[in-house]
Amino acid sequence: MSHRRPHVETSASHEDSPQQIREIKRSASGVWQLAHVLVDWTLVLSLVFGGCCTNAFTWEQLLRQSSSVGTALTVSQMTFISLQRLPSFIIFTPIKGGIPWPRLKPRAIPIYAWFLQVTVLAGASVLNNRAFLYNVPVTIQIIFRSAGLVISMIFGYLFLKKRYNIFQIASVLLVSVGVVVATLSRPSNGPAKGHESPGRYAMGITFLVCSSLLTGIQGMLQEQTYSKYGPHWQEGLFYTNLLAIPLFLPFWPSILTGLRALSQSARTSRDSPIELALSFVPLVVNLFTQLFCVAGVNQLTSRVSSVSTNLVLTSRKAVSLMISVWWFGSGWNAQLGIGASMVFLGSIFYALSGQASKPQKAVKQVKTE
Repeated sequence: MSHRRPHVETSASHEDSPQQIREIKRSASGVWQLAHVLVDWTLVLSLVFGGCCTNAFTWEQLLRQSSSVGTALTVSQMTFISLQRLPSFIIFTPIKGGIPWPRLKPRAIPIYAWFLQVTVLAGASVLNNRAFLYNVPVTIQIIFRSAGLVISMIFGYLFLKKRYNIFQIASVLLVSVGVVVATLSRPSNGPAKGHESPGRYAMGITFLVCSSLLTGIQGMLQEQTYSKYGPHWQEGLFYTNLLAIPLFLPFWPSILTGLRALSQSARTSRDSPIELALSFVPLVVNLFTQLFCVAGVNQLTSRVSSVSTNLVLTSRKAVSLMISVWWFGSGWNAQLGIGASMVFLGSIFYALSGQASKPQKAVKQVKTE
């Protein structure tokens, strides 16, 4: 008589349980990492779009309160950034008697490397502020800022020996035509009346063109400096703003005039400190949002390629343009819309067409932290 061994069903779950636990842990870790990435990117994009667009919004609001506030706003921004960055560049060293004494920490880039950049930056800021006094709408100024790509390409070709492919050249030509179309549109409605004067409008556009040229020169000088000494952008941000402040001393009467106009713009009585404080709220918001904007752009640059950065910043400028048209009722017509579309599309096509080809004798990049 044969005895059958009873069939015992064994569950494989006990053997696989360690592997299943590891898979569950990996899944949980993946979900956590995904959540961390989403939160991180939400913060970065909030700083870029929220910070930069709010900064552009308050900038336009301040200029609409008083067109003479431009220089005062520029100096306020430079002073605020310098004070905010100062603690990062202060070190304490003991002197005679062991008393610690504050001083600026050693620079990675020589101080003389910033002088020319600072002069160019100050000149570009003054010219840009003057443009608004000559009845140039904010919409046109936003488009001109987006057209810096044209000047960067020209200077890169002439002075940095860069070469560009046919798609990049076509994109820049599209941007150039778009700027011309938008400029000739001359929107009729805006904060400053008097667009009917072609000579005055032409003078404002001349200031914008000169400011864009100086901005392109500054970008070229900055690129050469970072190629030689390394991309110490925080040091550059601090010293370019700090060293530029004394250059605005000759414009001190204009600064005072702008601040007085700002303090009186929202006041109905002369003896109300609350109204005086409220009149400076847009200025305070502008200063802090500029700080958020700079932080967001630099974090974005450190995370993605320059192509992706340019695409995001182009989208941000388009959003600022739409806010200006929708909220402030800035001058808008079909011709301006066509020109703006050409500028933004050209910028996007340029970013997608790839980087400029390297020169035959490239400058060796300095490795930094």
